[in-house]
Amino acid sequence: MVMGGRDRGKIGEVIKIFPAESRVLVAKANIVTKHRKATQTDPPSIQKLEAPLPYSRVMLVCPKCEKPVRPKMDRLPTGESVRVCRKCGETIL
Repeated sequence: MVMGGRDRGKIGEVIKIFPAESRVLVAKANIVTKHRKATQTDPPSIQKLEAPLPYSRVMLVCPKCEKPVRPKMDRLPTGESVRVCRKCGETIL
């Protein structure tokens, strides 16, 4: 879920993560227009595509309570680390 900017409240899937720039690419959020020059095979066009957002503007949505949450890490008795919702306590995959 996008937490700030003109797309606040939109929910989309994370397509790609850019760790070096601390940004994520979210589907159907932060749409920008890009003008393409004509080539020998393609005419000029205006394309709409997603632009990366900073990590700080995006939060994970809990599948059970359907609220944005910063998950905490917890350990199962088997020693495996899992993400846990801070609001409802449900394990997030």
